[in-house]
Amino acid sequence: MSNALEVSNDTFESEVLKCATPVLVDFWADWCIPCKMVAPAVDAIADDFVDQVKVAKIDVDANSELAVEYGVRGIPSLMIFYGGEVVERMVGVQSQATIAAKLRKVLDGKTKMP
Repeated sequence: MSNALEVSNDTFESEVLKCATPVLVDFWADWCIPCKMVAPAVDAIADDFVDQVKVAKIDVDANSELAVEYGVRGIPSLMIFYGGEVVERMVGVQSQATIAAKLRKVLDGKTKMP
């Protein structure tokens, strides 16, 4: 079982924007084959970074307002939020190593914070 959290329009602010730690957000859809390809990497990141980073999943079909607000034009789109702002963006299938490296940059303070 993954430590990733399903987030909706109603819970986005409290779970993502107001979170004290970085949050990896996976914008996905059930019909999206590339989303299904990246899902195991996202779930592994949720488990590997369990005490350092929150991992959230947002179904763009059920939460289209968030997809529009954050300029999601292709899925999967992965964004790292910190301090209520997007600090990293990745579009398309990403490896677990790539996602982890971007998270480590944020955690190590090497990514410009808002």
